[in-house]
This record gives sequence, structure tokens and C-alpha cells, in this order.
Amino acid sequence: MKRRTVLVTGANGFIGRNLVPILEARGYVVRRAVRAGAMLENDIEVGSIGPATDWESATAGVDAVIHLAARVHHPNEEHAAELYKSVNAEGTLQLAHTAARANVRRFVFLSSILVNGSCTDGKAPFTEKDQVSPRGVYGQSKAAAESGLQQLAAESQMSVCIVRPPLVYGRDAVGNFRQLVRAIRIGIPLPFGLVNNRRSFVSVQNLASFISVATELEFYTGCKTFLVADAEQVSLSNFIRRMGSAMDRSPILVPIPVGLLEFAANVIKPGLRDSLLGSMEIDTSAALSTGWRAPLSMDDGLKLAFNRSTSI
Repeated sequence: MKRRTVLVTGANGFIGRNLVPILEARGYVVRRAVRAGAMLENDIEVGSIGPATDWESATAGVDAVIHLAARVHHPNEEHAAELYKSVNAEGTLQLAHTAARANVRRFVFLSSILVNGSCTDGKAPFTEKDQVSPRGVYGQSKAAAESGLQQLAAESQMSVCIVRPPLVYGRDAVGNFRQLVRAIRIGIPLPFGLVNNRRSFVSVQNLASFISVATELEFYTGCKTFLVADAEQVSLSNFIRRMGSAMDRSPILVPIPVGLLEFAANVIKPGLRDSLLGSMEIDTSAALSTGWRAPLSMDDGLKLAFNRSTSI
């Protein structure tokens, strides 16, 4: 039997490095799309991702595409709107349209929970059925890509699966997780001792597990969206304490009144209050309805983030 081939963009990145071994274990031939400097047998150079990227050779003979690559963590997000649009929206749709013309069966797109919004305070948990309310230019670029993919799925025979995760943690994670790791390691006091919000997180292993499942879900045309997170949803202060436990460190959590923190966050940066102090709960019912279950608990995911063995 001919082995199935899957094209993975961002295969050498944080999530891709965890996903590729799972796909290979499932019997896929993994074709890695790399920007430059192809070194492995199945690598294919595509250059920079954007509206003019040539994907013809990369998608030829491919059964599925998993699009992980994106522009994230720009130091000045507001000044990067065109870059986010070019890479995350137009670049995604350029790949997807080429894949559809190449008769690719399934297109899996890694989006973001920021397409739903930034906060669920006073609201029900986010679901895939919510009207989109993207936060920031990054969330807006992902929402634009989703909209184009939904239209493409309606007009072609290629099915599309959209995956929206919250903050992804794990070894070599960047962004807010890396900053928290640094603070705990060097003993910087963190002013979140009284923060009792409820937030969703997902370990990179759990996210990679679901993406591999999404590649094989039994639907043939159309577009499906799934929100994916760890089984537990906890407060920021609880998450930091559990990070410390996994690191064998005791984080310094200072009991600053939440109202004071909210005032400071609103002064420092728009949206910072929601990112740190607000709740972000996620309803993962749609993902669970596929039969998928997160293989790792939050504690085991955090242990793996710091190279500690787990019982799983």
C-alpha cells in the first residue's frame, strides 16, 4: 500500500518538532516545507511565505497539508499589520488554493483562540460557533485566513480543518511562557498572588496529538473548526505555581489587589489586562466529540517542558 504524504509547514518550529514524529509513527511520509537550506530527504525549499509563494512542487502528490508556519511575536504588533496580513492571511490562502488545485484531500490550519476574542469574563466559554471577534492584528490576520479557507472549502473538494489553541506551553516555547519561566528561575516577584481567573492552556504535546487526529477525521468536504486545550482550566496564579513545581522552584507570588493590577495593566498596554488578569475559558466539546482525549495532564505537560520524566 502506498504511504500517504503530508506536507507540513513550520515543521522545524516549536509545534512542528513535536508533530512530525507523531505523523511518522502514524505511517505518513512527511514532506517538510523549509524556507531555505533543505537538508533532509523530504525537505522542499519554498522561500518566504506570502501571497506570491510558489507551492506547486511542494503540494504535488500530497494527501494532506498541515499549515503551522506563521508570523508571531513581532516586537511592535501595530506596525506589523501588513506583515501579518501578507504571511498569515494571504500566504495561507496562496498555499490553500494551490493545494486545492493539486487535489489535496485535507488542509489543516493552525489558527488561534484570539480569533474568538481575548476574554470570557461574564460570558460563557468560547466555542467554535461564536461570532468571531479577533483580538489584535495577529488575531485579525488569523480570522482573515479562516474566512478565506471557509470560502475555499465551500467551492472545492478539499476539506479544511481549523484548530484554535490558547497559549501553547512546552520546551522551547516563546512569548509569555518563556517570560514566566525566566521570572521563576531567577526569582523575580510576580504580582499575581490574588489573581483567581480561569484560563485555558495547552501543552505542545496535546496540541500536536489533536492536529494529527484532525488530519484523519472522517469528513470529506466543507470546513470544521475545533478549539483545543488541556483538560484543566486554571487561574494564572495556579498555573505559575504548577510551573514552579515542575521546575523544582518556588515562584514568588506577591498578593497585589487585582483592581490595582487592572489599573496598571490598562495604563501600560491596551489588552494587557485581558491577557493576564481576565478569564479565557474554552469549550472543547467539539474536539472531544471526535474521540480525541488529551494524552497528557497539565502537570505532566509541564514536567516535559522542563525535561522531567512523567508516568505517561
